[in-house]
Amino acid sequence: MSEIIWQKSSFSAGDPENACIELAPGPDGFRFLRESDEPALVMTVDVPKLRALLLAVKVGEFDHLT
Repeated sequence: MSEIIWQKSSFSAGDPENACIELAPGPDGFRFLRESDEPALVMTVDVPKLRALLLAVKVGEFDHLT
């Protein structure tokens, strides 16, 4: 398997101690997703479901959980 290149949110740029979600391209229309402070735990998600999750987060569907 080739090296996975993780992309960290620009909101976390500058401080390596900022934990955040990181994304990387995966095989056949999938993406890898992980929490930066738990890098060994990697989830694989398909692009349409990831897009739906990101849109839901952006519009505040999960705000009541915090």
